[in-house]
Amino acid sequence: MDQIIIYFESINPVLAALYATLFTWALTALGASLVFLFKGVNRAFFDGMLGFTGGVMVAASFWSLLAPGIEMSPGEGFIKVVPAVIGFALGALSLFGLDKILPHLHINFKESEKEGIKTPWHKTTLLVLAITLHNIPEGLAVGVLFGGVAAGFDGATIGGAVALAIGIGIQNFPEGFAVSMPIRRQGVSKWKSFMYGQSSALVEPIAAVIGAWAVMTFKPILPYALAYAAGAMIFVVVEEVIPETQRDKYTDIATLGFIGGFIVMMSLDVGLS
Repeated sequence: MDQIIIYFESINPVLAALYATLFTWALTALGASLVFLFKGVNRAFFDGMLGFTGGVMVAASFWSLLAPGIEMSPGEGFIKVVPAVIGFALGALSLFGLDKILPHLHINFKESEKEGIKTPWHKTTLLVLAITLHNIPEGLAVGVLFGGVAAGFDGATIGGAVALAIGIGIQNFPEGFAVSMPIRRQGVSKWKSFMYGQSSALVEPIAAVIGAWAVMTFKPILPYALAYAAGAMIFVVVEEVIPETQRDKYTDIATLGFIGGFIVMMSLDVGLS
């Protein structure tokens, strides 16, 4: 792990953000590839993994984004938290707007419950767009952290950025499977199901590069950008992830998965930062 951190310190931060999110995409693709091996998925396991995803995202929002963002903000008292408040609100509102506009369908929801503007798009496309919505703030968060390190802000570390990428990559693995398997059950071929599953994470490298470039170009925005990514992720957890785990009888397993995901992400961030 030390060698990985040293390597990321030696390369351009935008390139580092790209490599890190290509890793998170690769784990999504690996999860999607399970469609070649299994015909179905146990619903209890599925809900547990969704809960795990939520736990990782909530822990990352605080330990990797909000806490360092507040630490590097100028001022004292309430003044110090202003950038976090503004950024967090803007991030949540941005995803709220996307949620209302972008046509998508939650994984465990019926086709009649699709959200966003009305469209004739097939259910497979709507499922992919739902997970893509999850992945936008995740990629942005990784990029912003790498950009913050390059900008020389206290509280932003390569170890923290790597920890965030690892945590997101771990929870992307079940996400890939969560997209590809429902699509496969609709009669789509295994190859097409895999392609749909892995494509949901392609937005992460794009968002990461944009985030890293923006912070390096406009250094004062870093505390706002970190909180923005956190607000977007928390919105996704509350609006998308948690409701998906509450549609069946395995809510307890989903809750335990959430706790496990939070512990894993918290441990990664504190240990590597």
